[in-house]
Amino acid sequence: MRSHLLNDTTAEQYRSSVTEGIERVAAKIAATERPFTGVTVDALAPTIDAIDLDKPLLDTAAALDELEDVYLRDAIYFHHPRYLAHLNCPVVIPAVLGEAILSAVNSSLDTWDQSAGGTLIERKLIDWTTARIGLGPAADGVFTSGGTQSNFQALLLAREEAKTDSFTKLRIFASEVSHFSVKKSAKLLGLSADSVVSIPVDHDKRMQAVALAHELERCKKDGLVPMAVVATAGTTDFGSIDPLPEIAELCEQFGTWMHVDAAYGCGLLASVRYRGRIDGIERADSVTVDYHKSFFQPVSSSAVLVRDAATLRHATYHAEYLNPRRMVQERIPNQVDKSLQTTRRFDALKLWMTLRVMGADGIGQLFDEVVDLAAEGWRLLAADPRFDVVVEPSLSTLVFRYIPAAVTDPAEIDRANLYARKALFASGDAVVAGTKVGGRHYLKFTLLNPETTTADIAAVLDLIASHAEKYLGESLDRAS
Repeated sequence: MRSHLLNDTTAEQYRSSVTEGIERVAAKIAATERPFTGVTVDALAPTIDAIDLDKPLLDTAAALDELEDVYLRDAIYFHHPRYLAHLNCPVVIPAVLGEAILSAVNSSLDTWDQSAGGTLIERKLIDWTTARIGLGPAADGVFTSGGTQSNFQALLLAREEAKTDSFTKLRIFASEVSHFSVKKSAKLLGLSADSVVSIPVDHDKRMQAVALAHELERCKKDGLVPMAVVATAGTTDFGSIDPLPEIAELCEQFGTWMHVDAAYGCGLLASVRYRGRIDGIERADSVTVDYHKSFFQPVSSSAVLVRDAATLRHATYHAEYLNPRRMVQERIPNQVDKSLQTTRRFDALKLWMTLRVMGADGIGQLFDEVVDLAAEGWRLLAADPRFDVVVEPSLSTLVFRYIPAAVTDPAEIDRANLYARKALFASGDAVVAGTKVGGRHYLKFTLLNPETTTADIAAVLDLIASHAEKYLGESLDRAS
């Protein structure tokens, strides 16, 4: 079995095995005509259940053949222009190259003696990102597994910086359409069930600054501690961007930690034309960025950034076998001193390769294209009497609902939209997401592929309408 270990004697086997795998994936991507095959759980599960993992195939080609049946054939391909569902972006080739390199070398980014140059590359990228944000010379941060972890760590730092003798007094303020990880983080941080105060949003799904001011005033009056305000720069459902300058003013007035969840909207940091939409982010105490959402990076590639590097001490623990205190005195850089994780992949390499090959403007131009595409899609929807579109997009998300002319029952319209989404997914012709607005079912396009066109959007809208009309026709038949 030593022949499978990657080392100097097996380098050629590594080259041939990886090449064979890459050729299979490349052929699959080149031949993919739909984002999904429409396979069901019931159809695929027996194939996987029948595999005996205690009986290896002992052959790479055979394992790849099997992988075709259990994964590659039925995978959901985000690169396809009619994948319009979640915050999954197509990936750029330099980042995929970085992924291949980091997996083979297998550096662990916790300590210098496990990563060396990897440590410095990650730190350089953190500095680059904090400079793009404008957090100032004392800023720092660390790569994370994703937005949920970044939000959690930011709120952990905010909790530790809050001046209180009781966690039960702490309050977090976030808009009613903020990411679920805010409430999840509060629970994990040992805060009370009512610690997250939901702030209403305006017509454009942006936090109402006046309502936030009112809640902050009430918090102080009740003897509670405003621990943090979470402003969102790109909500998951609507892509809406909270009024960051106004929120920053309130945080300064009330002495409250300002966190900006820019997991989605961080693509604007590289934007050639739309950077101004996140003005005010530079006043944050902490920021979440997900490069794997809007920098076209493979999962995972994310970071949490802070204005004051000293606040990261709240995540620091020393172990004699790993990062003893003497290393700080010897100025040996260890990323585990800043991270909630210990063993950690060198995910920063993907962004490094992307910037070195494409440059920030290259990323920004791609993100600007999907922002422009969403604006065109909004115009299509606004002009189409078959659909109700919720808000004009700030980023690249469109939330809408099929509204049949002959049906007035909201519950029946809900069922028609749900049916259309399921039928579309089952067909494999396109993948769209769904959400609720005002308790009603809506559909959602998350546009992150510059290869998607307005013709694709129009075609998918026609498919949705066709499926919904089919459901309504069958429903009328049943009723009669």
